[in-house]
Amino acid sequence: MGEFDAIRPYDDSEVAAVLKRLLSDQAFLDILVHFRFPKFAGALGWLLKPMIAKKLRREFAGIDSVATLQDKVEFYVDHTIDRATDGVTYTGVEQFKSGSAYLFFANHRDIVMDPAFVNYAVYHAGLPTPRIAIGDNLLQKPFVSDLMRLNKSFIVHRSIIGRREKLAAYQLLSAYINHSIRTDIASIWIAQAEGRAKDGDDRTESAILKMFHMSRKEEPFGEVIQSLNLTPVSISYEYDPCDQAKARELYIRATTGSYIKAPGEDDVSIALGITGYKGRVHVNFAAPISESFEDTKLLAVEIDRQILGGYRLFPVHYLAYAQWADADPALQVPAASTLFPADELERAKAEWQRRLDACPVEQRPYLVLQYATPVRNQYRVKAGIPL
Repeated sequence: MGEFDAIRPYDDSEVAAVLKRLLSDQAFLDILVHFRFPKFAGALGWLLKPMIAKKLRREFAGIDSVATLQDKVEFYVDHTIDRATDGVTYTGVEQFKSGSAYLFFANHRDIVMDPAFVNYAVYHAGLPTPRIAIGDNLLQKPFVSDLMRLNKSFIVHRSIIGRREKLAAYQLLSAYINHSIRTDIASIWIAQAEGRAKDGDDRTESAILKMFHMSRKEEPFGEVIQSLNLTPVSISYEYDPCDQAKARELYIRATTGSYIKAPGEDDVSIALGITGYKGRVHVNFAAPISESFEDTKLLAVEIDRQILGGYRLFPVHYLAYAQWADADPALQVPAASTLFPADELERAKAEWQRRLDACPVEQRPYLVLQYATPVRNQYRVKAGIPL
């Protein structure tokens, strides 16, 4: 057994067997039937499942490598993006060099689509896609684990409770990330914090930066970070398909002090995040961190400056900020009408009002918060004001 077998993605030699196992998994086929034929899944699921399995076996026959599988899947990814967005743009990808690996360190709003959009940008630039960090809390079903590890995902063990076990898990994770970038020359995607920024407040957890160093403690922290080509990434959604659910959760947390997820809630978030309307999406890649930081907190401040500064603000963000009770009066934030054409602004106003109307009155401040916070953060960065 290899050192990283418990967490690594599947390699080429495992692809055929895992695909065979997936296409015989009844839970996986149920999901596909509900996704493809939602109106008929209940009554005709028994008939549709073998038909879908047969079609997919034929379509994926002969695939025996991760790269070939990703080429095949890319068609479906592009189709989903075409249906659920008004277009994806990206900046900064031209700086990356073939034969080099990067640690893509990104803000986190959507469970599946954040790394998918980074993959999309990198793939269409003709570069190898990164390996993706995913929490084991999302891998409760065997088919989900198989599906994600086929798509270059590796496992972050978040559900471990014991201090010693947790330390060993992060040591292994650190070693794997360093090995991937420095030995395999394979890029990594990882979120800047554990869990999505449901309130729109993107901040780096310094504990994750410490983790990168854990397996190379004999070396200076700053040199380790430089060797990993740590690249801040900003992912901006015009509209968040899960914004209503996030507003509800934030409201419940604020009024009761806690929030307990319902069974299957993450599955619903994943499905909605993939298929729900997002408007425009922009991915910005900053330059890899070249300065040597000896302190994780100072590095976190610089990463936040890059991520928040590179975040693309859409009209809806300014509309929400204008309604926000906690807007910062010290910031010179222009009105949306001075930044965007009238027709674009009118469309945004109509969509924003639709979302407000769909949200219970008591939860609306938490809907506004999600879209307004990035405005405050970016203008604080522009003004040199500490966050």
